Amino acid sequence: MKKISRKISDSSEEQRMFDFSILRELRKGEKMTIGDLSKRSGISGAVISRLERNQSMADLSTIYRLARVFGLNPSDLMSLAESRSAHRKKASVHRSSGFEFKEISYANVRCLIGDGTAGAETSRPEMHRDDYELCWVLKGVVEITLPHESQTLKSGESLQFDAMLVHSYRVIEDCRILIVHIRKGKRF
Repeated sequence: MKKISRKISDSSEEQRMFDFSILRELRKGEKMTIGDLSKRSGISGAVISRLERNQSMADLSTIYRLARVFGLNPSDLMSLAESRSAHRKKASVHRSSGFEFKEISYANVRCLIGDGTAGAETSRPEMHRDDYELCWVLKGVVEITLPHESQTLKSGESLQFDAMLVHSYRVIEDCRILIVHIRKGKRF
């Protein structure tokens, strides 16, 4: 008989890395009892209860079976269970063609605050991954040129587009902009 989970102590390194109480949140969100989840996944109610209380760790087979009940991939369930500690970073600063940018980057998002002087222009296609880009003009006026259009944005206006499109920024009036690159979800 295959072992589906193992008991771990509260001080275990694994205990701090994963918080499977997310199972309770998912289960309740679907209005399921532990018995319902057990029946749909084939995992015993006792194992599910221990996981929800972080008293054991699941093996890959258990994670797979539980994830499928909620319409998730096993990696999605693991991401949800991963410790939810905050990630603190300090901004880096760089200059690009008349702009000064302060930047913070994480795995799925990159944020830049840019200050530009009238007449400044920048286009850096090499910096883009498969992202969506959002530009919010906080002050001033900026023109964003895309392959088939050009948009002039004033303070308080924003534009979102596919960052893979060739694009450029031109400052019409001294500006401060917030640019956010959001990593696209998996396509396949």
